[in-house]
Amino acid sequence: PATFRPAKRGDARAIAGLFQISSDGVADYVWTLLQDEYPGLSLIEIGEQRYARENTDFSYENCIVAETADKVVGMLHSFAMPDEIEALPDDMDPVLRPYAELELASSLYISGLALEPEYRGRGIGTALLGLAHKRARDMGLSQLSLIVFKANGGALRLYKREGFVEQDRRAIVPHPLIHYTGDAL
Repeated sequence: PATFRPAKRGDARAIAGLFQISSDGVADYVWTLLQDEYPGLSLIEIGEQRYARENTDFSYENCIVAETADKVVGMLHSFAMPDEIEALPDDMDPVLRPYAELELASSLYISGLALEPEYRGRGIGTALLGLAHKRARDMGLSQLSLIVFKANGGALRLYKREGFVEQDRRAIVPHPLIHYTGDAL
């Protein structure tokens, strides 16, 4: 059985690896854009550096990890979206724009939920979503939001089973690092 706990800075590498899984290539795309800020680091090392930070949305501080036998096997990364989302700049990266357009104000945004493949189907993802609901309530937020690829059938089934409903969709801008084409919901 898995146990759940708030992430620690030392979990940043595991979180980055799980975020790679959950984002299906979007994290790798973002991290390639940051290579000038992190010269000489691999993509996973850039992700690790980003999740080791504090007082920012993309931090270990906003993660809950699932572990078995002292090994991190899953994570939930979430943070509060502002009450009003600012207009997107005209020159925003076109690959990232569809995802930004889907962000929902005044929600607890689940930006990443992932399990190591051998730990799927054991109720750990459902338990992490339950913890997200609790976190949203504790923060005074009445709703959760997330983005999922329409073609990611396993994740889509989980979210529908847990009561998520489609609010909007955008066409994915194809890129070699991003694993899916079609729509993001």
